Amino acid sequence: MDSRELTVETGGRGAIVDLTPACATFLADVAAGDDGILHVFAPHATAGVAIMELGSGSDADLLAALDQILPRDDRWRHRHGSLGHGADHVLPALIAPSTSVPVIGGRMALGTWQSVALVDTNRDHDRRQVRLSFLRA
Repeated sequence: MDSRELTVETGGRGAIVDLTPACATFLADVAAGDDGILHVFAPHATAGVAIMELGSGSDADLLAALDQILPRDDRWRHRHGSLGHGADHVLPALIAPSTSVPVIGGRMALGTWQSVALVDTNRDHDRRQVRLSFLRA
C-alpha cells in the first residue's frame, strides 16, 4: 500500500475543495498503471469527502443545502468554537469522512462529471489534512 498526506487550505470558511488533481498526481506517482482502489480519508471530526460534480454550481448548491440542514445558530449541544460549530460535528454523519474510488490502469475510474472533493463547513480552521492510499488489486 502506498500513502500520502495532503494539506488542504480551506480559507476558514465553508468550502468544497477539488482533490481530483492531487489524487491523479498521487496515482501517477505510485500506481504504475496498476488496478486497485484509491482511498481518500479526512481525519477530522468536522469534514467529509464527496464524489460529485464541481464547478457548475453544484458545490455552491451543496454548501447552501448544508446551511439549511445544519444551520449555524445556538441550537447545538456541542457548543465550543464559533456560533453553530456543533453543526460541523454533525456533517460527517451526512457526508462521510472517506470514500474509495476504483483505479483502472493507474487512473481513477470516475464518471464524466465526477470529482473527488473535501467538504468542510468548519469556519474555525483553515487547514485540513487528507490521507490518500492506493491499494493494488
